[in-house]
Amino acid sequence: MSLSEEDVAAFCLGLPGAREDYKWGGVRVFSIAGNKMFALQGLRSDSLAFKVDKDLFLGHCDRPGIHPAPYLARAQWIIMGVPYPLGDDELRSLIRRSHQLVVSKLPKRVQVGLLMD
Repeated sequence: MSLSEEDVAAFCLGLPGAREDYKWGGVRVFSIAGNKMFALQGLRSDSLAFKVDKDLFLGHCDRPGIHPAPYLARAQWIIMGVPYPLGDDELRSLIRRSHQLVVSKLPKRVQVGLLMD
């Protein structure tokens, strides 16, 4: 059984320092350190968007059901619809990686407690 939107939201909120808000007319935004986004739900109707490694971005976009995220593709964000075209473990791993990519850009003093193995 694949992850539901609520499963993904709960997973995002379980990551260190994560919080959520709603912006831009109902987009569910998961962020850390105040306003540093690492995942979005509802950017385009029932969708999930998040950041991926720069060198893997085009490879992800070549996969069925995964596209560059509108407005965020230049920052290596991808978007996918529901049901998600990835297995649960891969999806969790990519969301965790998105979180860590954002954490890695924060000042060192802010990273403490947010970095994961």
